Amino acid sequence: MELLSNLALGIATAGAPENIFYCFLGVLLGTLVGVLPGLGPTATTAMLLPITFVLPPTPALIMLSGIYYGAQYGGSTTAILINLPGESSSAVTSIDGYQMARQGRAGQALAAAAIGSFFAGTFATFVIALAAPPLTEIALQFGPPEYFSLVVLGLVCSVALAHGSVMKALAMIVLGLMLGLVGTDIYTGAPRFTLDRLELADGINFVAVAAGVFGIAEIFRNMENENTRDAVIAKVTSLWPSREDWRRMVAPILRGTFLGSALGILPGGGAILASFAAYTVEKKVSKYPEEFGKGAIEGVAGPESANNAGAQTSFIPMLTLGIPSNPVMALMIGAMIIQGIVPGPNVARDQPELFWGIIASMWLGNLMLVILNLPLIGIWVRLLQVPYHTLFPAIIAFASIGVYSVNSNAFDLYAVALFGVVGWLLLKLDCEPAPLLLGFVLGPLLEEHLRRAMIISRGDPMIFINFSERPISAVLLTLAAIALVIVLLPSVAKKREEVFVEED
Repeated sequence: MELLSNLALGIATAGAPENIFYCFLGVLLGTLVGVLPGLGPTATTAMLLPITFVLPPTPALIMLSGIYYGAQYGGSTTAILINLPGESSSAVTSIDGYQMARQGRAGQALAAAAIGSFFAGTFATFVIALAAPPLTEIALQFGPPEYFSLVVLGLVCSVALAHGSVMKALAMIVLGLMLGLVGTDIYTGAPRFTLDRLELADGINFVAVAAGVFGIAEIFRNMENENTRDAVIAKVTSLWPSREDWRRMVAPILRGTFLGSALGILPGGGAILASFAAYTVEKKVSKYPEEFGKGAIEGVAGPESANNAGAQTSFIPMLTLGIPSNPVMALMIGAMIIQGIVPGPNVARDQPELFWGIIASMWLGNLMLVILNLPLIGIWVRLLQVPYHTLFPAIIAFASIGVYSVNSNAFDLYAVALFGVVGWLLLKLDCEPAPLLLGFVLGPLLEEHLRRAMIISRGDPMIFINFSERPISAVLLTLAAIALVIVLLPSVAKKREEVFVEED
């Protein structure tokens, strides 16, 4: 009964005209971002983050949410039509989707992607609504040791699921944690690593780091390897799947939805992992494995359902525990902090309109995306004909204006430029920047809960692993240690490399 009343509150909040408008704006921008290769939801969310600071918290976070799951939808359009995935989680969709387009079945492929995405997104939102309250109740029992252990587990999982070398991912985590130390000590008030700059007294500007490492760095990389966009696009005729198509895609949609809902909760990029896992599963269980890679509709329906379900359920740890499962969720936590909201289980208790409004807005956003995606296919594809070298100056200018508007401080513009170069160098060195941002966001939380726990225990570190007094903390740290050991095993490390080589 309480769940129904909470959902009613959420629907009433999401149904407010202002929130409907910003939900629409978010999914529209997200679709646009998903269509344009090379940007992605992380870079765009980072660059659009300052705009939301002038909005109330609820419409701001609804808009940011729409950008994220809208990008998952939009990425499938160009992946299918011209074999150019707009978003990394749509890369696997292009394998069979583009082959279907070449066979004159682009409409059916797009319909399978849209229907699978809508069903998965709707189901995953129900999962969030069901899982959030009990997880929030559990999280309210957490003390400093439990939160410290939870953050450690999140960071270790992000390393395990990061692309490329485990050691490079660990290095990125450490670099992010070190950047998070810059500023004023939370207990003594003493400045730390500020280089005697007053601008760094409150720490490095979160928006400047995100916009530089993800936005500006991506622009540099795209200018080096600008993709040709003059592909001949097959004419889209019928969008309605045949009876045989429906028969073959219902089961993959269901499997992809359940798989994505589970994997989306994992830190480090669950939506990407879910789409590739779903493709592998469908290829193994299909009655027509020889068709995969040649235009199997299962190869579109399963992965698209999985990546959209994963995108939705990645909100669960962010909303209930205040722990981001991917860089976009880290940006949303940053937005909450800047809005004066303390992320974590208290959000559901103290601000139920915000908490349930975000959840209810996902149903509305998914419906909007189905209406947007199919009729506007022609417009999205025409955008690809705009040369990238004419787009990037506008993107940089927009990012700079947004970052400057946060504090009206020119120092932040230098920080954006610096972190843009740093991000580009990291990409050249095959270091994924996502763990860096997670470390930067979670670093202050890690330090705060570590120091609180040590004060409580009078300096005894056994408080974190004492099974009799702190069983939750001990279990979380044990899981973190097991995950780290497993990912460092030679056989597992080799398998990770094979998976990510296939993904690239």
